Amino acid sequence: MEGSVAHRKLVVVNSDVLGDGSDELGSKLMGSFLRKLCTASPMPRVMLFYNSGVKLLAEGSHVLDALTVLSEAGVDLVACGTCAGYYGVADRMAVGRISDMAKVVGRMLESEAMVTV
Repeated sequence: MEGSVAHRKLVVVNSDVLGDGSDELGSKLMGSFLRKLCTASPMPRVMLFYNSGVKLLAEGSHVLDALTVLSEAGVDLVACGTCAGYYGVADRMAVGRISDMAKVVGRMLESEAMVTV
């Protein structure tokens, strides 16, 4: 294990909000989740962002502080390229990197544990 990053743990973020119901509440919950993840031990090795979750990695996102901390701690933040293009954030990524679905699927299949939020 390198530092506090677990090698084969994966978090999937498939929305820019956490849970169903109020988007305002879901946005606050996502921020809280990501900020708590910054202090978790061990941290996930990889976080995959797809669908509207890719918007969290873009300039102006309200959770860039947390995602920057995670990235600097060695968590690989990976955005679905098709999704980033669809939402118009591919050229506004502030943190993380863009990948294709084949690599996203590969990361999912090689992980020991996956958590979807």
